Amino acid sequence: MSLAFGMLTAMRFALDQAECTEARDGVESGCGAAVCVGTVDVAGHSEERLRARISLIGRAESKLAAMKSQAVAEMARQHNAAAAERAVREELQSSKRAARHDVKAAERLAALAATSEALAAGDIPQDHARLIARASSDGPIDEQALVDAAKEQTYDDFEKTLRRQQQDLSGDDGQALLDRQKQKRTARMFNNRDTGMFILSGEYDPVTGEHIAAVVAAKERDLWNQEDPKARRTPQQRMADALAELILEPEKGTAKGIALVLVADYDATNRELVNARLSDGSPLPMQELVQLALKADIFPAVFDAKSQNLWLGRTRRTATDAQRIALMVRDQGCIGCGAAPNRCFSHHVKFWRNNGPTDYLNLVLVCNDCHHDIHDHGFQTTQDPDTGRWKTHPPPDPYPDNGSTTWQPTHLNSVLLN
Repeated sequence: MSLAFGMLTAMRFALDQAECTEARDGVESGCGAAVCVGTVDVAGHSEERLRARISLIGRAESKLAAMKSQAVAEMARQHNAAAAERAVREELQSSKRAARHDVKAAERLAALAATSEALAAGDIPQDHARLIARASSDGPIDEQALVDAAKEQTYDDFEKTLRRQQQDLSGDDGQALLDRQKQKRTARMFNNRDTGMFILSGEYDPVTGEHIAAVVAAKERDLWNQEDPKARRTPQQRMADALAELILEPEKGTAKGIALVLVADYDATNRELVNARLSDGSPLPMQELVQLALKADIFPAVFDAKSQNLWLGRTRRTATDAQRIALMVRDQGCIGCGAAPNRCFSHHVKFWRNNGPTDYLNLVLVCNDCHHDIHDHGFQTTQDPDTGRWKTHPPPDPYPDNGSTTWQPTHLNSVLLN
């Protein structure tokens, strides 16, 4: 029996048990009232059938999340939030923090009819519903518009849609929301008793977080340039070392590079800047843009791309700061997975080794993993002719029956410079 088959069997067993319990309690049960996912041995299934299976399970997870939320919210209504938290901790064996999170989310969802209905129908993922619920506590939202978007958009795209709507409906260009986020900042430092490792974590508002990420990313690139190409650190090790050096060895200074990119459009009719945002597209109050632009270590990316030195041909291999800024504004992150712009490399669409130029039109942003997908696993980069947006795609499978391919290289690249 395959592992996947065993997991699905366990899911079915758990659901059957719940149905039997409800039946004993006089509650309507069966597929019409609960969630049914038949057990199937998925070994050997085609990609199309596996995708359909994953989609079915995803809808079932959404329905289960709705059922759980309804029960938790009713427990809180009949008694109080503390009693609901205690029940979640005891019955689900979850942490106190997770239980509190579940109760808050359930109470918020109970007040959102359209979101709850879509979740119960399996039309939107649980994480999308949680985003809507959280946003409803921050200010006004257009719930139905968000539900409609949640049915179609990926998590990353939906998050941007939600943030933009929050700013549009805020009445103050999103300034109050940003101020609340700044007030909620927090950091923790502690030793993990299980591993003995020291853990540092923090939560910041989007602007501060973007600035920190940019500084750390610049230091990471500096460390990458100093490494032995035959003995590279992992990206996680490099980030850890960059943080440690910035904190423990400040005399070395921060690496040269882009500190923070702020983007705005120029309204020629009214002669003013509009649509202020961070490089990943996150909206930014105009007042915040003005304040940040006055700081010496901020590089406002308000420019006409044609005025920048973006066409370098074969004169150099790596992108300049001006090119990286333009790519950050255009791609808003990794074209493969949407990772933050500061975590990305500038990749030559036509490989450098194939005489590809270091020109703006031949460069895209990709994270480390997607960079390896392109160079080591045959992924392709394509541009949408209508939107101009770039994306990565897995390679075609010329022999789907036996799983063999013609694109797989004989060895994996240990160093990516294209």
